[in-house]
Amino acid sequence: MDSNYNPKQIEPKWQQRWEESGAFKVTEDPSRPKYYCLEMYPYPSAALHMGHLRNYSIGDGIARYKRMQGYNVLYPMGYDAFGLPAENAAIKQKIDPETWTRSNIESIKAQQQEMGLSYDWSRQIQSLDEDYYKWNQWIFLKLYEQGLTLRESAIINWCPDCNTVLANEQVISGRCWRCSSVVEQKELKQWFFKITDYADELLSDLDSLAWPESVKLMQRNWIGRSEGTIINFNIADTGETIPIFTTRPDTVFGVTFMVFAPEHPLIKEWVEGTNYQAPFEDFLAEVQQEDKFQRIAADRDKKGLFIGKYAVNPLTGDKIPVFVGNFVIYEYGGGAVMAVPAHDQRDFEFAKVYDIPIKVVIQPVDMELDAYAMTEAYVDDGVLVNSGEFDGKNNRDAITGISEKLESMDLGKRTVNYKLRDWLISRQRYWGTPIPIIYCDNCGTVPVPINDLPVSLPKDVEFTGSGNPLATSQTFIETTCPTCGGAARRETDTMDTFVDSSWYFFKYCSPSSEDVPFDREAASYWMPVDQYIGGIEHAILHLLYARFFTKALRDIGLTDVKEPFARLLTQGMVNKEAPYCEHCSRFLSPENFEGDSCSACGSKYIMKSAKMSKSLGNVVDPQVLMEKYGADASRFFILFGSNPERELEWSDTGIESVHKFLEKTFRLLVEPPGTVKDTTDASDDYINFIINSTIKGATGAFEDLKLKDAINHIMKLVDELYDYARSPVNVELYDQGRRAITMLLSPITPHLCEEVWEFTGHDGFICQSRWPEYDTDVVSESGEFKWNMLQDLIDDIKEIIKVARITTPQVIRLVTAAGWKFELAGIFRQEFAKTKDRGQIMKALMSTDLKRYGKQVNQILGKYMDDPALAPSVDMGQEEEHNFLRSAIPILESHFGCRVELYLEEDSKEKKAANAMPGRSAIMIDSNLGPT
Repeated sequence: MDSNYNPKQIEPKWQQRWEESGAFKVTEDPSRPKYYCLEMYPYPSAALHMGHLRNYSIGDGIARYKRMQGYNVLYPMGYDAFGLPAENAAIKQKIDPETWTRSNIESIKAQQQEMGLSYDWSRQIQSLDEDYYKWNQWIFLKLYEQGLTLRESAIINWCPDCNTVLANEQVISGRCWRCSSVVEQKELKQWFFKITDYADELLSDLDSLAWPESVKLMQRNWIGRSEGTIINFNIADTGETIPIFTTRPDTVFGVTFMVFAPEHPLIKEWVEGTNYQAPFEDFLAEVQQEDKFQRIAADRDKKGLFIGKYAVNPLTGDKIPVFVGNFVIYEYGGGAVMAVPAHDQRDFEFAKVYDIPIKVVIQPVDMELDAYAMTEAYVDDGVLVNSGEFDGKNNRDAITGISEKLESMDLGKRTVNYKLRDWLISRQRYWGTPIPIIYCDNCGTVPVPINDLPVSLPKDVEFTGSGNPLATSQTFIETTCPTCGGAARRETDTMDTFVDSSWYFFKYCSPSSEDVPFDREAASYWMPVDQYIGGIEHAILHLLYARFFTKALRDIGLTDVKEPFARLLTQGMVNKEAPYCEHCSRFLSPENFEGDSCSACGSKYIMKSAKMSKSLGNVVDPQVLMEKYGADASRFFILFGSNPERELEWSDTGIESVHKFLEKTFRLLVEPPGTVKDTTDASDDYINFIINSTIKGATGAFEDLKLKDAINHIMKLVDELYDYARSPVNVELYDQGRRAITMLLSPITPHLCEEVWEFTGHDGFICQSRWPEYDTDVVSESGEFKWNMLQDLIDDIKEIIKVARITTPQVIRLVTAAGWKFELAGIFRQEFAKTKDRGQIMKALMSTDLKRYGKQVNQILGKYMDDPALAPSVDMGQEEEHNFLRSAIPILESHFGCRVELYLEEDSKEKKAANAMPGRSAIMIDSNLGPT
């Protein structure tokens, strides 16, 4: 066999063999533990980007590792195939969205197969298939039966260019996320899923999930549960009642103004035809340019506008002005807040800007606040003042009393509130799942009968770029009422594409199920997903909707599973340097710089790391990478750059280094050793330890999803085995090391390892072999301590040679610490486990014969107290350490190419011998430049 590494020959060979043998096809097997590994449902863009390469390399590495551990692994792939890009392509390119999307699926699937990803392709699904989206409609109807689907008017984000409703997260700084048009507000009849019915369960079940705490916190904040009181404020001249939720009813006597979200539908009514209409419309347009979630940030400038209305404080009777403000958003709470500037910093800042009265109603116990002299809000607890019958009471104690008073006067009630709002699923688009509803003048709103599903997307539509294409198909719109048989019309809204990705993980369990969305028994075996992998950008909505669907499907009897994803990994972005102008404080796209200067200001730009983006021109095409270096090198590099949860900084030179390393590794694994031996010595013991410790370390890293760390362990073994082969080798041990490398590297570089596996005479696929186990006797605590001590010693010697610029060491002299130092280390270890008090530990040391070394004991104790890790973790005496180092002299001599001498501190006359410590020998090096 040619020992030259040739991925262009190796990789297609093994991809074909895997496919022909059905190597990754699985079925339920109750006799084996299952493992369900899944990446987030990908949208089929025309080509892979570097984020895809990373995402899939992580997932495939985990899936392959788990198979080799004996798990029955489900690792499927499909495509989230509905969405606006296909519809935009239909408009711009006059191409059928289905044709465009299926072409993309074929393209991206070919690239995924070229990567060597171990998917069970027999389970492939795509949401554009009628066999898939009819179940979206089936679920919609089942939730409709349960009262979890409803239609009501809502203020929505409307993109005039895309002619569609936008979810909040699709509005970026007041503009459409796709076309950058200014977003407008409209009131439309919309379909919703009542996710709020599951708010408490969605919140409480987060505690059971092995997810990053940051993601769980984002979900908790989005759900936003809080206990408080709804207080009813009347508008003075209209009599309208405005319910305001607050967690601080104790401050109601201090309310001096009210603030509404500019998007609140009542505001438009109130200002119409008044002098406030024009300034309000200007203010609304300005606010809509801002990101909604940045608007509520604490450090954001507070802007507002008085609209000529007054509300009435229900307990004081005071008339208070009504403002609109940029820091209130309609989707949170009721879209309006009561403002207490004396005791809320945001309200205080707003009141100061707009000269609104400040009324103190909570006084601290140790001082008296003056509203006119206050420079900031008083937000701590205290005693109520200016609060009628509640004066003198502790404000926290008064919360209940004030709430009860409001309830008795029918002016409010205690309640639990959520920031979470029902899920708006209506989209005015063609390329999505048609909502299965019919409108009849006689019968009203009528659900499509289950037997009539699917409601299929028509082909006779016009993509003009204006309006909803579905509305142009009369064959679609015109239908008969299933109840009365009369003329009726279909709903032309389609479902939010988040619906498609909210249950696809169930469909993979039984993709051919015909009578129900998925087979209950199959789902019972495979679900929940054991490892879910995707970007942090989906930390809120996709995960929340998937969790809601899982619970709703449970409640209609389809599953017993209550959470879809047991473990979550959110991988970091892939970054690469791009031009950045410090003067303009922005990254520069290619058209925004010329030469080395910013086109706008003329300043020289710097290179700064940024997320790979076509607009910045800092992307690297994975296809080009794979064509030049192969899939294995590309996978290795993307996993070696950083651990999955961290951002990855791209390096153009890094991939070349990886390719060279794989060439070196391939030669090591297939070429015979130079010379062999029959005897064993310390070098064999050392390499045996390295082999077993590598298996242990790499296994632990795979378990913790630290794939970069796993690769580091493997690379160290490759280097050590190369060094070992410079001298005659023990063939059995050498082959054991090569086999360990091949198996450990298999999840990362599967093609290379299959080739080596076959060449070395093994039957079957390496991906179906058993993961190697380490010898616990070899990597025992004492064994690890000894060999790690030797490795530390080698590293220390290397550092001295480097710092002293020694080119040719002549003699390395080592000194083992004096016996009393080992005694000191043992006592310190015992005492430190009981107390961290230095005085107590010193007292224990001085109660022994060590007191005659008092000054030295004090110095060593100081070092141990500063860094307890310096004290050996294993109870090893001087004789045992000295004998071990003596046996390791041949390893050191081979490593450094010079004579090594070993002494006891008691026998050495060298001044530096006093530096010797248990577990860390003193080191002196003689070179052609003299002693060091």
